[in-house]
Amino acid sequence: MSVPETTETAAVTGGEVLRPHAEDAFADELTALAAADDRPRPVKWRLSPWAVATYLLGGTLPDGTVITPKYVGPRRIVEVAVTTLATDRALLLLGVPGTAKTWVSEHLAAAVSGDSTLLVQGTAGTPEEAIRYGWNYARLLAHGPSRDALVPSPVMRAMSEGMTARVEELTRIPADVQDSLITILSEKTLPVPELGQEVQAVRGFNLIATANDRDRGVNDLSSALRRRFNTVVLPLPATAEAEVDIVSRRVAQMGRSLDLPSGPEGIDEIRRVVTVFRELRDGVTTDGRTKLKSPSGTLSTAEAISVVTNGLALAAHFGDGVLRPGDMAAGILGAVVRDPAADRVIWQEYVETVIRERDGWKDFYRACREVSA
Repeated sequence: MSVPETTETAAVTGGEVLRPHAEDAFADELTALAAADDRPRPVKWRLSPWAVATYLLGGTLPDGTVITPKYVGPRRIVEVAVTTLATDRALLLLGVPGTAKTWVSEHLAAAVSGDSTLLVQGTAGTPEEAIRYGWNYARLLAHGPSRDALVPSPVMRAMSEGMTARVEELTRIPADVQDSLITILSEKTLPVPELGQEVQAVRGFNLIATANDRDRGVNDLSSALRRRFNTVVLPLPATAEAEVDIVSRRVAQMGRSLDLPSGPEGIDEIRRVVTVFRELRDGVTTDGRTKLKSPSGTLSTAEAISVVTNGLALAAHFGDGVLRPGDMAAGILGAVVRDPAADRVIWQEYVETVIRERDGWKDFYRACREVSA
């Protein structure tokens, strides 16, 4: 009888791990950085702040090892984020959807602690136990409250081990549950009144939270909690070329994990998707001559990555492996038209007034007309 392959075994043997954790996917880079890093490291950190920033932003080490960029954006933003984690102040990554908040959070935790899995995913149904602790009810009923019956949350584990915890979509969590973080972040302790004990954070502990600034009014952070964070705003890519670079890199990474084709031919379609998204997002064409109506969706960089990846899959499985306009049009339509009534009118107007008249976009125009019919 064969033994089911665990995630850990699959990672070692090159098995069926669809999305390795950052510390596994980039283990070679982290190892090379640690070997070359001779700068002071905060307690329990795997790398110095300089090396963490290099891991995020990319660079070439003295031995020739190339560190690939994980984040394409202003260097100062990364430096402020890393420096915050080196203090006792928690970090809040804030931005519109698709600005790589989760991606940056994961890679920061991987570089600092070597473990990005101490994660609380925020939703409207996230309970307080997800942040504090829960109980093994079989042991609780059999033996009463004890440390053996206590089930630590990722945050409690990070406190005990001097690691970096992550809370995703903080503003999606109900306000009363959010506030359970106040004592943790201000006093660096987590009381366990059922046992008459507390868990004190050891040096090295910190917390990274992410929040979508489009969620204002959902579960706004209390002023008491917001004061416990240093907020870093992640902007949308400043230029089209920067966004094309981001999309190309992420699509290539995802394509390798999904065994999808990639080639220089695809860059033209990526640039086209980015152009469409930026123009509709900004409400004006690239040349500034035509004002446009913006649809209800965010048309983020993350959505552009999804559209291109889906197009590559169509090209691989139902085409000749070369990314073409017909592979992209349906995905773009799905990203733009979220409101079937208003967004469809905006999209059709854009197709007829902008795409139709643009040199070199005739094939793309025909593909858009076909899927919009």
